[in-house]
Amino acid sequence: MTHPTVIKLSDGNLMPQLGLGVWKASNEEVVTAIHKALEVGYRSIDTATAYKNEDGVGKALASAGVAREELFITTKLWNDDQKRPAEALQESLKKLQLDYIDLWLMHWPVPAIDHYVDAWKGMIELQKQGLVKSIGVCNFQIPHLQRIIDETGVAPVINQIELHPLLQQRQLHAWNATHKIQTESWSPLAQGGEGVFDQKIIRDLADKYGKTPAQVTIRWHLDSGLVVIPKSVTPARIAENFDVWDFRLDKDELAEIAKLEQGKRLGPDPDQFGG
Repeated sequence: MTHPTVIKLSDGNLMPQLGLGVWKASNEEVVTAIHKALEVGYRSIDTATAYKNEDGVGKALASAGVAREELFITTKLWNDDQKRPAEALQESLKKLQLDYIDLWLMHWPVPAIDHYVDAWKGMIELQKQGLVKSIGVCNFQIPHLQRIIDETGVAPVINQIELHPLLQQRQLHAWNATHKIQTESWSPLAQGGEGVFDQKIIRDLADKYGKTPAQVTIRWHLDSGLVVIPKSVTPARIAENFDVWDFRLDKDELAEIAKLEQGKRLGPDPDQFGG
């Protein structure tokens, strides 16, 4: 395998399996990062209203010289906007300088304020209007997912969750798969590889394949059937993270990495965050 892989979502739309995340990148940093990413072959960019860099993403895309139909752009509905999804989407479109979003995700369920079902209904309507190609969620647990499916009949195509070798979320990943929901990993390197890159199996595989620990970890996500969006604003790291198409991990190697599971959540608990 020497070329980037693409995932077919349950709504029939195609999504690159590996994209660039831009969390914590400034509007200035993100322009350079996206230009480098597109140069080395990325076509999927993942941003969010909460990242406060949609303006920079829009500027980067407008000046990159890559055809819109080649790009897959994700942004997210922030918690404070769950009562006003239509207005929030228009604001994102304007900042991104786009006519439509490829994938729009509800960022958190925020069960404490309990607006996520109505927000999901609003997102469904906006998809019907053609302003969004695909809709999904982030950080939804099984009860949140089951509720929006039960109350609307529409399942998200993606559930983007914290997932890395120390937090593998096997039960949720399996539940998503059973319901034809693609699992996407955020913080896929455990926020800079903390506790992952120094694991013996990761180091051994990096030596075996002539790759870095980060590349082995990204390959683990890909070979586990996950969509993955490592974040970087460093040009060399952006290129390194994409240079993962010339090797694969075998079943035994995946099984060894599975033993790294610690239930170690680095981000917020979705049942508690917000509200």
